[in-house]
Amino acid sequence: MDSQSRMCSTFRGQRFQRPPDRGRRTHVSETEPHLLVERDEHIVTLTMNRPEARNALSAEMLGRLCDAWELINADVGIRVAVLTGAGATFCAGADLKAMTGTYDDEWGKRLQADPMLAWKGLLRNYRVTKPLIAAVEGYCVAGGTEILQSTDIRIAAETAQFGIAEVTRGLFPMGGSTVRLRRQIPYAKAMEMLLTGQRYTAEEALSFGLISRVVPDGQTLDEARKVAEQIAANGPLAVQAVKRSVQETEGLPEPEALNVEFNIGWPVFATEDAREGPKAFAEKRPPTFKGR
Repeated sequence: MDSQSRMCSTFRGQRFQRPPDRGRRTHVSETEPHLLVERDEHIVTLTMNRPEARNALSAEMLGRLCDAWELINADVGIRVAVLTGAGATFCAGADLKAMTGTYDDEWGKRLQADPMLAWKGLLRNYRVTKPLIAAVEGYCVAGGTEILQSTDIRIAAETAQFGIAEVTRGLFPMGGSTVRLRRQIPYAKAMEMLLTGQRYTAEEALSFGLISRVVPDGQTLDEARKVAEQIAANGPLAVQAVKRSVQETEGLPEPEALNVEFNIGWPVFATEDAREGPKAFAEKRPPTFKGR
């Protein structure tokens, strides 16, 4: 069974149901997957699920993230994705203990067979075409901050902590931070983060633009869901085209960027959704977008 078939069987007939104690759990059964995938209509929520290890990235988690990203892109019914972590922690980066061991399970063998899966799971060399929202509680350091940079909207709890800590362990941040971070926040602050490995509070991260907003502890997922619902109510083709245009025009000279924007944006006006939006406005009713 391929990755899309595996994930489709996971999603089929499933509704979003958040366990009431998800944010407080510090241990999960060994039989629970390292990534929980839940769907509520047009919104998919991915929960990194190793709270006893601060959701450190394991081979299984990276493999399941790869499968999830593929399905989110392929399923036209999915309009928004939310990424969060169990146990009041987002992600503390790679599992350094596992890095020194051997991969002898299904997921480890899969990672050994295709080393690029790790980078794909981290979204280093793979783009999610739908909007991706991060709901960050607690630690978001090293690989956690790296995958954060591939999200579009970032909601953090007041006590969340951020940092690119690889240099403090003699490692290189291979998740893309030396390229992406300086494009997303001021150069001097990016270099401070990358070269010192120090941690930053949510308010500090908000002040230099790493995150979108700060909310009280325990409320990030609810807030992310509200934002996701706002986005999911919009025309999905328009939303995806906007994201694609922003990404594909980055760094281009303005005349070239405007040409790319035109080629991405103009076809949206020929869609059924583009006719439905103005019609619904004129009829004073909510639009019913179908993604076509």
